[in-house]
Amino acid sequence: QVQLVESGGGLVQAGDSLRLSCSASALSFAAHAMAWFRQAPGKERELVAAINGPGTTYYVDSVKGRFTISRDNAKNTVYLEVNSLKPEDTAVYSCADRRWEMATTEYEYSYWDQGTQVTVSS
Repeated sequence: QVQLVESGGGLVQAGDSLRLSCSASALSFAAHAMAWFRQAPGKERELVAAINGPGTTYYVDSVKGRFTISRDNAKNTVYLEVNSLKPEDTAVYSCADRRWEMATTEYEYSYWDQGTQVTVSS
């Protein structure tokens, strides 16, 4: 069982930046792939970015160049730096965990945190 605890959401203005953090209780954290998903009101949850243990990353096209996923395996923590925020980035952001390789669908992730609201005002 892996527990994930997220922090860093909030209300920001368009153009602002923020950093989301997600700490995992997993042993052998470096063997886990981590991902950030988001779900906007009335929309399905979508993958935003993912990272495997060694640090290979994946981004959905809509956030490339604005979002950066990273991890600190010594701290069992994954981060999502979000820059140049837009109102359409408003969503509940969740981190997710699975063993070994990255995956692009939510069904392939085993553990989830409670999610944090990010609201971007125009």
